[in-house]
Amino acid sequence: MITELKYSSTNTYLIGGSKGSLLFDTGWAGTFPALCKALGEKGLKLQDIDLLLISHYHPDHMGIAQQIADAGITIIAADVQKNYIHSADRIFEKEKSSAFVPIKDTDVRFFSLSESRKLLAELGIGGEVLHTVGHSEDSISLWLDKEKALFVGDLNPLYELEMHKGTQIGESWERLLKLKPETVYYGHAKTAKLGRSLFGRAQPVQTDIYALVKKIMKLTDKGCSAETIAEKTGADIGFVRDAVRMYVTHRGVSVQGILDRIEIKGK
Repeated sequence: MITELKYSSTNTYLIGGSKGSLLFDTGWAGTFPALCKALGEKGLKLQDIDLLLISHYHPDHMGIAQQIADAGITIIAADVQKNYIHSADRIFEKEKSSAFVPIKDTDVRFFSLSESRKLLAELGIGGEVLHTVGHSEDSISLWLDKEKALFVGDLNPLYELEMHKGTQIGESWERLLKLKPETVYYGHAKTAKLGRSLFGRAQPVQTDIYALVKKIMKLTDKGCSAETIAEKTGADIGFVRDAVRMYVTHRGVSVQGILDRIEIKGK
């Protein structure tokens, strides 16, 4: 079971297995009460969480990790993250954040990537943790076998893949796409449902909204104004203006890219 918890600017997820549950990522320092409230709204409580896994140790993903650990939850970190768990401490010190509690090394259970399947199996979760550098050197992604789902933190979204060919980001995505994911859960962008092209490459699933955005893009190329496009398509003028703006300022962006940017803007 995958539950998205909306309580901060960072998307966090509670993943339930047959023997326990895993929280993937947290929010900024100061959001601990909001996390507890978000859990309560889902009929859950903090004690339902067994382990906390953080995609990378930037302040918006690990801000309340120690407060969660103080509630009896174990922080687990891949060995490739060991030298980074305090990388955000200076940022919080500079901001003089009284809400931030530094992570205690003794509260962290480190594991090697080769042991990740065994570790997740303790919770009855089938999957593995992969090192996916690009956004940061300590970035990891979580793969779930049965759900064919990826949790990638701040790894650049798939719609930007063409811009990152030949880079660490592109290489990380090429590895992940070999798993043939059906769903990608991002740290900040909207969850992506993927389909298959004729060549087997992961693509966003087409919907009516996709057809509308494609039409907006075509009419924009023909020189139509947002007002004219709204009249021709019957779409909300605000949505059309956002789509046109995203399109003309990000030439080469995909339909999914436009939709995700609008989603982020809406947050």
